[in-house]
Amino acid sequence: MNSPELRFHNTMSGEEEVFTPLEEGRVKMYVCGITPYDECHVGHARCYVTFDFIRRALKRLGYHVTCVQNFTDIDDKIIQRAAQKGESPAALADRYIADYFDKMDQLNVLRADAYPRVTAHVPAVIAFIERLVAKKLAYAAGGDVFFSVRKFPHYGKLSKRDLDDLRAGARVEVDARKQDPLDFALWKAAKPGEPSWPSPWGAGRPGWHIECSVMSLAGLGGDTFDIHGGGQDLIFPHHENEIAQSEGATGKPFARYWIHNGFVTVDKEKMSKSLGNFFTLGDIFKKHDPRTVRFFLLSHHYKGPLEFNEDQLLQAQAQLGEIEEDIQRLESTLLNPLGVRAKEEKSLKRVLEGFDGSVDAALAENFNSPRVIAAVFALLGELKARVAKGKPVWAGGLEKGLDLVRTTLREVLGLPVLVDSPKDVSRATAEEEAIRFLVEQRQQARQAKNWGESDRLREELASRGVIVEDTPQGPRWWKKK
Repeated sequence: MNSPELRFHNTMSGEEEVFTPLEEGRVKMYVCGITPYDECHVGHARCYVTFDFIRRALKRLGYHVTCVQNFTDIDDKIIQRAAQKGESPAALADRYIADYFDKMDQLNVLRADAYPRVTAHVPAVIAFIERLVAKKLAYAAGGDVFFSVRKFPHYGKLSKRDLDDLRAGARVEVDARKQDPLDFALWKAAKPGEPSWPSPWGAGRPGWHIECSVMSLAGLGGDTFDIHGGGQDLIFPHHENEIAQSEGATGKPFARYWIHNGFVTVDKEKMSKSLGNFFTLGDIFKKHDPRTVRFFLLSHHYKGPLEFNEDQLLQAQAQLGEIEEDIQRLESTLLNPLGVRAKEEKSLKRVLEGFDGSVDAALAENFNSPRVIAAVFALLGELKARVAKGKPVWAGGLEKGLDLVRTTLREVLGLPVLVDSPKDVSRATAEEEAIRFLVEQRQQARQAKNWGESDRLREELASRGVIVEDTPQGPRWWKKK
C-alpha cells in the first residue's frame, strides 16, 4: 500500500501544505536545541518528544531522515549561572547537557544524527559573519558586529511582523552603537573574565542567532534544507533572525518548511519561572513514569497549547495502563485454546488491513498523534469484542493484531509495551534472560540498601540500552528503540 500524501502546517505560509522534500525519499531536519544552563523542564519535553514523533512519522511514511540538533554551550545565561555557582561555563554546560540526555533517554527520544556545539564552530561563525560584512548586511561597532535588519527586505516574513510596528513597540536594548534599535548582535566583544575567541573585530564570542545558521547548514550540507523545527517561542526573534542572516549570506531559501510546537500552559498561563509555575522533568519523574509523560504529550496535537496539570497526567497514566492491560489479556487468550476458534473471518482481515492505513493517514494529516492513539484503542476494542463470549475469532488474526498494536506503540509513538505476556516469556532470548537477572540483582541490592551496587547495575543495564523504572509494584524495564 502506498503512503498517503503528507501534509502539515508550515509556519511560513500559515497553512497546511503538501510536503515535497528537496531530495526524493530523504528529509533534512534541524531542531533548535537547548541552552544548557539549568535542568530540563516540561517545555523541553514537549518540544523534543514532538520532533521525535515527527521524525518517527517521517520514517514510517518512507523517508530517510537526517536530524541535527544543536547545543548553545556558550551564552550570557550560562556565563551568569556559572559565576553564581563558582564553576566554569564549560563545566556547567556539560553538566546540563548530560541532564538533557538523561531525561530524553527516559522519554525514549531518539538521538539526533549530530549534536553540534557552538564552541566547536567558532571559526565557521566568524567566516559566516565576514560574508555578511562583505555584503554590507552587517557592520562592526566597538568590537561587536550587528546585522542590519533594514537591509534584509523580507524581514518579518515568518512571524508576520512589520518593521515599522516593531520599531515603534519593541523593547530592545539601548545601544548607541547600533544603526537601528532592531539590529541584532552577530558577534559580542569579550568582557573581562568571560570565555572569548580571537576574531577580525577583536576577542569575543558568537551571538545567539548566528550559531544556528552556521550549525544547521554545516550539519545538513548545502544552503537550503527541508524542515526547521522548534518551540513556538522561537518564531520571533530567533528564527526570524536566522532567516535574515542565512538568506542574506547565501541568497537562497534557508528552510523550506517551518514547524513549531505550541506552548505549555499551567492554569491557562504560559509556563515560566517568573510566574512560579515551572516544573522540571526531574521533579515530574519522581511522581510519574516517563512513559506516562510521553503518552500525555502525544495525546495532544503538537500545534495547540498544552495544559499541564496533575489530573491530566493521571488520566494519561490510566489510559496507558488500559492499553497494556488489554494487550496482556488478549495475549493470555492466545495461550488458551478454548479462548479462540480456528474460523477465519474476512471482516477481521479487513480491520487489520485498515489499521495500518488509519495510522498512516493520521501521520500524513499534520502528524496527528491523538488520531494514532485513537486507532490503537479502536483496534484493541475490536479485538476484545471478537474474543467476547459467543464471538468467533481467528487466532492468527488476533496475534497479528496484537503485533500491529505493539509495533505502532513502539516504533511510531515511542512507547514500548512493558507487560510481559506468557507468549513473550516463552520466546525470551538469552539476552532478555540476562537482563532479567541484572534487574533482579539490582532490586536485591536496593532492598539491602547497597546503593553503590544498585547504581553499578543500573549503569550496566543502561549500557545494554535498558531503562529501569522503579515502582511500588517493583522494577519495570524496557529496551530503547
